[in-house]
Amino acid sequence: MKPLVWVFVEQEEGKVHPVSWELLGKAGELAQELDGVAEALVLGHQVESVAREAISYGADKVYLIDDPVLQYYRNEPYAQGVINLCKKYKPEILLLGATPVGRDLAGSIATSLETGLTADVTGLEIDPKSKNLIMTRPAFGGNIMASIICPNHRPQMSTVRPRTFPLPTKDPSRQAEIIREELGLREEEIRVKRVDFIPKDKVVNLEYAEVIVAGGRGLGKAQGFSLLKELAQLLGGEVGASRAAVDAGWIDYEYQVGQTGKTVRPKVYLALGISGAIQHRVGMQNADFIIAVNTDPKAPIFRIADLGLVGDLYQILPPLIEAIKKERGHGKA
Repeated sequence: MKPLVWVFVEQEEGKVHPVSWELLGKAGELAQELDGVAEALVLGHQVESVAREAISYGADKVYLIDDPVLQYYRNEPYAQGVINLCKKYKPEILLLGATPVGRDLAGSIATSLETGLTADVTGLEIDPKSKNLIMTRPAFGGNIMASIICPNHRPQMSTVRPRTFPLPTKDPSRQAEIIREELGLREEEIRVKRVDFIPKDKVVNLEYAEVIVAGGRGLGKAQGFSLLKELAQLLGGEVGASRAAVDAGWIDYEYQVGQTGKTVRPKVYLALGISGAIQHRVGMQNADFIIAVNTDPKAPIFRIADLGLVGDLYQILPPLIEAIKKERGHGKA
């Protein structure tokens, strides 16, 4: 039997988290190296459309468990569904997004199956000799990159950061088999009940922002981020930060880009006062266009920048902001 590379498709009310499609694209590459197949797991209620969408994003087969018990995410029924599928079909690899749901679910699955789990992965590749999955992730506070293998247990499991891999091209004409399976759990058997749900507005959506205006130690002070926020708002983007700026207490952790923060793939990334240490670069180097401003002409960020400006950001940004406002008819601030 060919090796199976599985992706858990995370969805809420039929809306799929983009990381699932990113992982399906990567699963196809891994499956090709293993001479295997990339397949998707879809759990939920009235989610057959999600299963068909998974096929369009590259799944060679979809395992669908559609049950009212799975109408919303709870660890117990979702974990049991995936565990049963793993025991029945014995996948070689199982990938989940490093999201709150993915992280919660993966631990339960790995514990039950007595296999290894590498969390918050930023790189996946197949070892050409052993054919084991090499899972790369930051360690020791982001100071090193650890390559981890799971040679003796299956499936090899990872939770992978959103935006680590590109979104594959959707092909609605693709055809593949949908295998329907039963959950085998009744609502009265589930120990956790959802009484109510209070949604929390997400303050920042860095992973999927098309424009990011990021600041680092070169800002010199927390107040510098007010200038970045103004520019980001004009450009329809989000504010980001280096670890140094977050550690200094100038901005919250949710804005951090890098090995110990978020991985991003914007169309434009402005690195302002960021030296460009490797820990930061690995989180943003796949941006389509990188603009860097730094007073140090030898700053590492200039090695990957498409456009570099050597100078004081406080002399560069205010005229830039005014020029954008004028161009858009906002008048003088």
